[in-house]
Amino acid sequence: MLKKSMEVAKVVGIVGWSGSGKTTLLEFLLSQLALMNKKINVIKHSHHDLILEPAKKDSARLRQAGATEVMLSSPYRYALIHELREEVEPTLEELIARLAPADLIMVEGFKWAAIPKLEVHRPSLGKVALYPDDVHIVAVASDVAAPVDLRSGLTWLNLNQPADVLDWLIAQFLTSK
Repeated sequence: MLKKSMEVAKVVGIVGWSGSGKTTLLEFLLSQLALMNKKINVIKHSHHDLILEPAKKDSARLRQAGATEVMLSSPYRYALIHELREEVEPTLEELIARLAPADLIMVEGFKWAAIPKLEVHRPSLGKVALYPDDVHIVAVASDVAAPVDLRSGLTWLNLNQPADVLDWLIAQFLTSK
């Protein structure tokens, strides 16, 4: 069943090393897509513990007392906090299945997931590019020109021209083919 939800949902990963500009690019893309009335969900993966509330707040105290899930609600938003305790971290597939319907799901992180991905690559960081070893990377947004030996079918975008990245994203994921 979860496989089916992955197939139905339009999903694109935004990957790259820390400091490459993934979040900045995502902010631009999301703001522009929101202006177009597109409904975009985002899954952000972190390798660190998530601290979403001060330790002494009621919701944190209830989690610490043993609740598996605590839902916080206000007139502005709600959040569901699920304690994994001894459970395995959910897969990307399982996380996607929990989201509300959207025009597109953008995933920051999950670097090695088998989903179409856009790599944000800045060679000045001194980190190796991911695209040569990942066939699921379908485009690269970089602040340098494309290499001459670029693999066939891989799109190279100018990271300093985020509107071009937006146009590519819309053409690839938000238009009927």
